[in-house]
Amino acid sequence: MTQNKRRLERRFPAEWERHTAVLLAWPHKDTDWAYMLDEITECYISIIETITINSRVILLAPDAEVPRERLKHIDPERLIIVEVPTNDTWTRDYGPLTVTDCGRPRLCNFQFNGWGLKFAACHDNRVTERLRDAGLLAVPVENRLDFVLEGGSVESDGRGTLLTTSHCLMAPNRNNTMSRIQLERYLKDCFGLNHILWLDNGSLAGDDTDSHIDTLARLAPDNTIIYTGCQDANDEHFADLQCMADQLRGLRTRDGLPYNLVELPLPDPIFDDEGNRLPATYTNYLVDDRTLIMPTYRQPDKDTLAARMLKISFPNHELLTVDCVPLIKQHGSLHCATMQLYPDTITL
Repeated sequence: MTQNKRRLERRFPAEWERHTAVLLAWPHKDTDWAYMLDEITECYISIIETITINSRVILLAPDAEVPRERLKHIDPERLIIVEVPTNDTWTRDYGPLTVTDCGRPRLCNFQFNGWGLKFAACHDNRVTERLRDAGLLAVPVENRLDFVLEGGSVESDGRGTLLTTSHCLMAPNRNNTMSRIQLERYLKDCFGLNHILWLDNGSLAGDDTDSHIDTLARLAPDNTIIYTGCQDANDEHFADLQCMADQLRGLRTRDGLPYNLVELPLPDPIFDDEGNRLPATYTNYLVDDRTLIMPTYRQPDKDTLAARMLKISFPNHELLTVDCVPLIKQHGSLHCATMQLYPDTITL
């Protein structure tokens, strides 16, 4: 089979397509959440309550009885708890990524190295394998453990276009032997791509991921890109995000057309107890074919503005919100904590 034919047979679905479930991991005493376990547990309960309004949750936990007791009010048809060890809760970056091959789904299992060897990942890196061994996965797993890739670093429009950042994918602590041309060749082969968009600017203070795309810009229907903007010249992010916006204005679709750009506000600064700024962003939302769940940060004006701007791109979606101030204290938000699973990929 030629490489071009293989690409035509593969597809990387857009996030706004229909989901079967959402994968999350329960915070526990052996994670970095230990110092604020009660607060973050309440946040996760809220996230799970919100997702299960319209979807199912598959929840990873080292001790299933703990979340089962706290979540006994959730419809059991909408909650599956799987007993597996985890290092952390950011399933976006170690959960399986779905592709379709000749229309049939399969799951890609990439190497997860703790965002470039910054944090322990021995358990998280085996989650997909353990889900398979537990009999939960209904499709083949394509192991690509020779390649480091986190789900938060890539965005698909479901039609062959990928949006990513050079700062993350070309970081020396990921796949340091590969050039941009080699990375593009690998990604095109894996995901059936014909168009890759690279952002070379944009970053948020406190971001451990080396500029994951889901903190900065997201693909949306009708050739739209939703992005984090900054209009405050006194903000430390101003120059970098202005450069990112300039680059976004120069991006073109496969057909050579400019993208429709929708700017989300940058939340007002949020700091941890040591005075370090945290990477709050509204682009870290979760979306499927009916519902968009947006993180909020206890900033009524900006929370409301962000919701209004998102409705421009998803006018027919039900928009729900979750207070993610506790979640941002470990430098991630709603999208980082979730990974969508598509129809026919899991056993229910």
